[in-house]
Formats: sequence, structure tokens, C-alpha cells
Amino acid sequence: MAQYNLTEAETAERAEIVSVDSYEVLLGLTGKGETFRSVTTVRFSAQAGSSTFIDAIVDSVHSITLNGRAVDPDEACRPGRIVLNDLAADNVLTVDAEFFYMNTGEGLHRFTDPVDDEVYLYTQFEVPDARRVFAVFEQPDLKADFSFAVVAPEHWDVVSNSPTPAPAEPGADAEVLGLDGQGLKSWRFAPTPRISSYITALVAGPYRSVHDELVSSDGSTVPLGVYARASLFDHLDPENIFDITKRGFVFFEELFDTPYPFAKYDQLFVPEFNAGAMENAGAVTIVEDYVFRSRPTEAAVERRAVTILHELAHMWFGDLVTMKWWDDLWLNESFAEFMSTLATAEATEFSEAWATFAASEKSWAYAQDQLPSTHPIAAGMGDLVDIETNFDGITYAKGASVLKQLVAYVGRENFFRGVKSYFDKHAWSNTRLADLLTELEAASGRDLQRWTRLWIQESGVNILRPQYEEDGLLTELTVVQQPCVLPGHEVPSLRPHRLGVGLYSVLEGRLKRTALHEIDVDGEAAEVPVDEDTPVPDLIVVNDGDLTYAKVRLDERGLKTVRTHFGDLNDSLTQLVVLGSVWDMARDAEIPVTDYISLVCDNLEHLVHSTGLQTHLRQLETAVFSYTPPALRDTAAERTAEALWAAAGSAPEGSDQQFQFLRGFVSFAKSDDQLRLLAQLLSGEQPLPEGQKLDDELRWHMLTALAGHNRAGEDDIERTLQADNTAAGQRSAARAEASIPTPAAKTAAFRALTEDSGLPNAVLSATARGFASGLQKSDGSLITAEAPFDDFAAEYFARAESWWDTQTLEIAQTLTLWLFPPATEATVAMAEQWLEEHREANRGLQRTMVENLDRARRALAVQRRSEHP
Repeated sequence: MAQYNLTEAETAERAEIVSVDSYEVLLGLTGKGETFRSVTTVRFSAQAGSSTFIDAIVDSVHSITLNGRAVDPDEACRPGRIVLNDLAADNVLTVDAEFFYMNTGEGLHRFTDPVDDEVYLYTQFEVPDARRVFAVFEQPDLKADFSFAVVAPEHWDVVSNSPTPAPAEPGADAEVLGLDGQGLKSWRFAPTPRISSYITALVAGPYRSVHDELVSSDGSTVPLGVYARASLFDHLDPENIFDITKRGFVFFEELFDTPYPFAKYDQLFVPEFNAGAMENAGAVTIVEDYVFRSRPTEAAVERRAVTILHELAHMWFGDLVTMKWWDDLWLNESFAEFMSTLATAEATEFSEAWATFAASEKSWAYAQDQLPSTHPIAAGMGDLVDIETNFDGITYAKGASVLKQLVAYVGRENFFRGVKSYFDKHAWSNTRLADLLTELEAASGRDLQRWTRLWIQESGVNILRPQYEEDGLLTELTVVQQPCVLPGHEVPSLRPHRLGVGLYSVLEGRLKRTALHEIDVDGEAAEVPVDEDTPVPDLIVVNDGDLTYAKVRLDERGLKTVRTHFGDLNDSLTQLVVLGSVWDMARDAEIPVTDYISLVCDNLEHLVHSTGLQTHLRQLETAVFSYTPPALRDTAAERTAEALWAAAGSAPEGSDQQFQFLRGFVSFAKSDDQLRLLAQLLSGEQPLPEGQKLDDELRWHMLTALAGHNRAGEDDIERTLQADNTAAGQRSAARAEASIPTPAAKTAAFRALTEDSGLPNAVLSATARGFASGLQKSDGSLITAEAPFDDFAAEYFARAESWWDTQTLEIAQTLTLWLFPPATEATVAMAEQWLEEHREANRGLQRTMVENLDRARRALAVQRRSEHP
């Protein structure tokens, strides 16, 4: 299904004409057929005599009535919208239409559970997809009251933004929808407060739930609900979810000095969700991966806590006060990301959340900020194409990093006093960047214009490195700031930083921190105060404590020290700053990638921070399978697997660390002996490390790895699927089959991805990941495609544009990202030629292709550095 664009200019013009009062939306959701019926009545004021349009992506229209007169659908309907002419000062519009059930995770997504054959529905509207469910003025600054009514099977639960009413006989509702009412009920929800359309929600199906409540700071009782599919419900751990939620309520209400603004708070774990979660007002939807049916890592449990708190923070930042247009998306996402990490660190058991943030979120931001598509945190968004591709590491992680600095800059008490004033002044309305700055400046007395320009309104990242003079003792120490220059971009300004500089020396055979200095850097350099008798440090850690946002470097002496004494660093945050610096230097081809691989493999036992370990195991996969030259990958993978297996044997029994080492061994196993051991672990001939057990997800992980080396086939996959014929099992089976490194298997996967329009988003994503793995052989060539395809690279570049013309954004992005050929000189040349020949292509496609090309060029540069260390 095609995408339909919407520009800022159009919405700004419409906002000058229209003010919306309310929506009444009646939906007939039986879960059957390709479409559902939606009847929308909108009450709005307008400039008398003016014309505008309302958004709606429909299959067909039964009728359109404007102010009592029939409107001819053939004349009014355009792709994605309905034209409204000759408006009155006060208007009533009713649109009765058929809308599509979706399987892409956009609009109204329909999923059938293979365990019990039950249908589950949920909506996902951000950014422009409420128009796939009802007629709507699809822009955040046209807020309104929303009243939903749903006719659905009587054994279903139906949840929306307002508290769930008791279901009634469908009666007149069924009649309006053309349903006979047999076996159906009607749920009529009370109107919402004035909110934006993208945070409205409907979730329907035979979900099971558990309930609790809390008392808000204003004394009101807030009902809490946690929902999941029936076949997953027994894996739900609601006690933990409620505990994190209640801690978040207390933390945010106290810090914001503003009560929770909605009537209830439900959290619904829904199938085939594209993102981590969505902040629908009072009805948060969350990806089902956070219902742990197998053992999770501690990192996953912490990530779920951060996600829960992120969405809760949105109830204030985004839902109560909403950006006027999407160029201020950071007002939602950067704040929610910062607040969720702050709350996790200060209100939950995960007190090292800022180390988690440094390892995971900031590494995402740094990588994103070095792509050609980098942009300011507050970025211009001309239309939906710009918006949809900017939910990235800049908007989330860099924005949160910068907010952390802003809090330090203006003072925490002043910051939250300004936030309180911001909520008071703008509740239930829309804002721009200047609205927040006004309140923060008033609360702190600081002029934030320069700070805002440098950090919020300019793109790019800078590099900080130590320089020193010595004559047997340290005589001078300076932190030097340089811009990280990207071709085609303006040179980033040198920004102000508050940071820590740690000095470490080897004393009695062990590396110890001898000093920590906090300094301000504002310009090209800043001196670090040193005593006259200070020895020359063996390691200088710039940004020790991870206070600022910048690429940091180790000097040669520091690199040498880290190779031999990394294990002496006993602070997780310092470990991760140092290891992140080495990783960044390898990514920039300043050092061979083997230096990073060796450093991680030699120090696995010292990496005890769960997210830090998880992040660097994932980066090891990139280092080995993308950044190592193809001819050397087998050897690199074999050595890495050997180190991980040894680490699993010596790690504490049953520990998270041991669990991650075991999973890492599975990912890297390469030699005949390692693959034989892996097969024996899967079959039970060889016991797992003491304290570990073979659950469903680990079994699939092992089987997929074996399939990726042609040590397991379709019969093995089918037997495993019969034992785990769940949605997760079907996704895993699809990935395993696509991982088989044969022309037949890769061709079948490519055909399914590019020709099967009925493939659900989650299965498509799993298949695409399987297809991409092992596609490149050790001589650098790709596995051969079978008829009717030419080679996979040529097919990719021939088809990419058509995906963006015919598919929804989510599907088009998945295909463009995961089917991009492995990095070779030929791939780079083909991508460059494609971009030259497709200057008029969809901008979202162009951006994704440019990013793919940049990653390929980077991979080749790192490979060349590793060939000539």
C-alpha cells in the first residue's frame, strides 16, 4: 500500500483555516475480511467560504455528509485525503468508509495467533496513520476531544485512551455499521481530553489482563492495567511492571510538580510491533519482546524498565504538551529519553542506568551523527518523508545527552522549576522550542540562545583528545577540541563542554586513578590543572564520567596501557568510556579493528555491566563480520568464539555474564570443532555450562547459527517449529530458513521479501535479517541468485525505488536497509551510480541509500586499515 505525503506548508495553511472541536468515531471490528467500516463525525470551525481537506486512506467510501448536504465521493476523494469546499463557520462532517486492516504495524494492525487462531488488533498512528482508521485532520496542532465506539466480538476486550466502559448490546451501532449484531457487543468510550490524533489508540481482541491502582499526587485514584495475548499471558510478570510504573509515577509527579494528566494508565503488550513502545495517552502499546518467554539478559530487563519510564514520561512531554509540528519532535523524544534514564538511575534498582546510556544510547547517537544524513536535534521537517526518517539516534540519544548537560548548565532545581512553568502555561496545547527556552531562562536567569544554537540547532559531533608536555613529570595537560568534519556538511562549531579528565597510573603492577579533574572546554583547548610533582599518567581518560557528548580519543601511551591493564578499571562507566573510545577509533580506521577485537576478547571476564557487555558483543559482530576483510573473517570469528566459550566456562555459574558469553559463542562459532560442539549442545549430547538451560529462544539461536553454516536444514527447522508453533517460533523459523547459505535458500528468501505482499512486518523483518546473514562468501563475492533473478545486488538496485512507490514506509525502509548488498567496491560503485541516476527519487529512499553507501564505504576503509596495520 502506497505512502501519501503531507507537507508542513499544507498543515500550516489548514491550521489557519480550521479549529477542531471533537471527533466521534464508530468502528465495526470483527477481525474478518480485508476491510472494516469506520464512521467518523467531526465538529470543527472554519473560515466561512474556505476550502481545505481531511486525511483518510480508504478502500471505499459509503458516504460523505458536510453540514447536512451529501458530498459526491468521486469528486471529493483524492489519494489519502478528502477535499472539503464551501465551509461554514461551524461545521459537522460525517465520513462513512471502508478502511484496510494492515499487517505492517501501521494503522490498524491485525494479527492471528497461531496458538489459538484468535485475532488481535491494535493501532499505531505516529506519525500519519490515524488516517488509516478514521477521517482526521492529521497534524499534532489540531487537537480535539475523541469519542470512540467499537462494535466487536463479545468475548474480546476493547481498550482505548479513556477508561473501558461495560460492553452493551450493539443495537443502533451495529445497524449503522451494517452488522447483524449476533455475538457482538458495543463499547462506547467517554471523550478524551484535548489531545493530538497520533496518540489516540484502540486495542481489541481476547487479551488477558491484570489490574492495580495508585493514588496520584492530586489525590485521585489512577487505575493501572497490563495486557497481553492469552498464549503469552503466563509469561507476563506484572508485579515488576507495576512496580516500575508506580516508581515512575512518584518520581515524575514530584519532579514535575504536576499530577498525571489522564484518567487511567494501561500498558498493552501487542504482537508484531515495529518500535519499542508508543505513548498513546493512557493506553501505551509495547512490543511483545518485553514479555520474556525465555530467559532474558539483565540488559533486556533494564531496557524494559527504561522503556516503561520513557512512555510514562511522554504523558507529560508529548501528550499533555505537544510539539506544534514535527521539527520539534525532540521536545517529545529527547525529554522522554533523558527523563527515563534519570528515573531508572534514581528510582529503580538499576542505579547504573547512565552507564547503560553511555554504552547503548550514546553509541547509537555517535554513529548516527557521523552519517551524511546527520541533522540538528531540532531539525526542519518539511513533510512526512522528513519526519518518518528522523526517529533516530540524534532525536533520541543525542538529544537526551544534550539535555543532561542543559540540566547541569542551568541547575537541576532551576531546570525543573522551568519545566513546571512550561506545563502550567501550555497544558493541552502545542509548543515550539522557544516556549520551553522562555521558561528555562526565566527560572535560571541564564541566556540560553548561544547554548541552544550550538547544541540544539547545529548538527555534528566534535572530537576531544588529550595533549601533554613532560620532562620526566607532567608539566602541562590540555584537552584539545576539534570538529569532526563530514564531506558536504558545514564544519561543526566548537561547543562548550563540562567534563571530567581522569589520570591513571600503574602503581605496584595495577592501574589506578590518581586524579579526576572537572574542567570546562569552550573553544579549541582548555588546560587541566596539574600539580608540579605529578607523574606522567599511563592513561588519560577524557570525559571520564561521561558528562558530555563528544568523540574522545586515547593517546598512544593510553592505548598501550589499556591493552595490558583494562581489567584494572573497576568502574563500569569508565570501562565503557574507554572501550567506546577504542571502538570509535577502529570505526574511523585510526587503528586496526583487530585491536578492538583483541581488547574485548582478552577482557571478557571484566565486562560485568550487562548492557555494556551486550553492546560490545553486538559491536564485535560488526567488527568481525563487516569490518574484517572477508578472507580473514573465518579466523577472526573462530578466535572470538574460542574466547567466548572459555569465558563461559569460567564465568559464575548461571550468571547473566555466562549467559551472554554462551549466546556469543553461538553467534561466532565457525570451525568444524566449534560447530560440532554447537550441534551437540543443541541435541543435548554435550551439556550446557553449569547453570544454563536450553529454552526456546536459545534453541532457535543455536539452530539458526547451524543453518547459517549449512549444518541444519529445512527438516530440522520444521521439527523445531512444530514444537514451538508460536508467533515467535514462526519468525525464528523464517529467519533460520533464510540464513541457509545456498542459492536456493537465499533466492527463496529474496522472492518472499520482494514478491509476497501478504508477509507480515515481523516475519518480513526476520526473513530479511536471515537473508542478509552469510550472503558474502570468504572471497568477497555474493551467493549466486537462482532464476528468475540476476545477482542479488543488481536486483536490489533495480527494485528499490518501486518499494517506496508501492509499500508503506515501514516495509520500504526494512527492505532498503536489510537487502542492501554487503560492502564491496562493486557495491559502492552501484550505489553511487544509483544515487546519480535517481536524483528525483523519494527523499526517504535517498536518505536510506546514502546511509547505506556511507556504511559500506566505512566498512571498506576499516577493512583496508586491517589489511595494512
